[in-house]
Amino acid sequence: MSSLDRAKLESLLDPQTEISDWEELNPDLQSQITRAIRNDQPSHWLAPSTVEDLSHIVSYATEMKSSMLLCGNGSKLGWGGLVKQADFVLSTQKLNRILDHAIADLTVTVEAGVKLTDLQAFLKPHRQFLPIDPSYPEQATIGGIVATADSGSWRQRYGGIRDLVLGCSIVRWDGKIAKAGGKVVKNVAGYDLMKLFTGSYGTLGVLTQVTFRLYPLPEDSKTLLLTGDAQALSQACQDLLKSGLAPTSADVLSCNLMRSLELGNNLGLLVRFQNIAESVTEQVDQLQALGQKLGLSIAEFTAESEASLWQSLKNQMMPHFNPDLVTCKIGVMSNQIVNFLQESPGLAQIHLASGLGRLVLTTDSEIEQLSKMRSVCERDRGFLTILEAPKNIKEKHEPWGYQGNALNLMKSLKTKFDPYNIFNSGCFVGEI
Repeated sequence: MSSLDRAKLESLLDPQTEISDWEELNPDLQSQITRAIRNDQPSHWLAPSTVEDLSHIVSYATEMKSSMLLCGNGSKLGWGGLVKQADFVLSTQKLNRILDHAIADLTVTVEAGVKLTDLQAFLKPHRQFLPIDPSYPEQATIGGIVATADSGSWRQRYGGIRDLVLGCSIVRWDGKIAKAGGKVVKNVAGYDLMKLFTGSYGTLGVLTQVTFRLYPLPEDSKTLLLTGDAQALSQACQDLLKSGLAPTSADVLSCNLMRSLELGNNLGLLVRFQNIAESVTEQVDQLQALGQKLGLSIAEFTAESEASLWQSLKNQMMPHFNPDLVTCKIGVMSNQIVNFLQESPGLAQIHLASGLGRLVLTTDSEIEQLSKMRSVCERDRGFLTILEAPKNIKEKHEPWGYQGNALNLMKSLKTKFDPYNIFNSGCFVGEI
């Protein structure tokens, strides 16, 4: 591995490109970077303001056989496995332009460094939005959200990140720019690289531009919380899935999480309807009837109480790094959600339709149960991946816990897309 020549970089790049030595970075950013890397700290932080400069940096890094740690604002730098080696950090945070908004077609094209909150604020006057609800939306960039496939509770109605991405541009290992997909919803041009790069944790190349499908902002919103006997709640979950109701969010909450939110001591089913007012009212009435038939308690949240509830849930389940906490992504079969939550320590939230969710372990005794809970997930064809945790936890417990048979294929793809292993080496499944 080779360190970068700052003078050479400055001669190659536009003056607007930020080049900082390690010592010049603020301590919080240094801490974020250190948590993501297994060994030595990187020598530089680079934040180009144009795709062309980013391309020059990648090409130069390949020439020098220098490895890099990719990020946007760094809010999810600690997720996944530890990067083996990073000679420098390459940030897309200055690639922050909204490039195209086709209002009638409900699509938008943005650079990877655009923050989600900025994009939503831009779309709101047009009564449109991007239906994703990821961690840390105030800091998270579009590139980081796509790279980690972090969609949140809205996937119940709108699907995951892969379902929303229509096209993308990437910078390859050799510095060349590649494009896939397009700017329209019905598009079959080229290979489906969008799905491959979504959730790849920056190990295949640098995302520079993404095109999304958008949706109209809903006119009305109400949330129902169903609580009570575990068996009755499990039946309510299955009945909801089989019904014609179309909630935008439907999450099952563990007993510990319910207590933490001061919502009671039993498991909870939190269901949000967002649509025109008549549709919301009709669907709320139908779910209330379903819950009453099963003997469940029902609470309704609207306006400020609804917004406060969902924000409190996000604060509990999407904590920023804390050396005393371990945050995991989990997956279980939908018909096993209630059974899993009855066994689960810590705070747990699972999205009903997909069976994906979060588990936050808050005490030493809970963290000691990591291996057990991974086994519980795998028993029912699920998984447990460690997102955010102190280094010693990730060194003791392999973060991904992958048990599938596609590892050789994934390694082959990594070799094809990154033959010199310069992009986020080691942070993905199997230390890819």
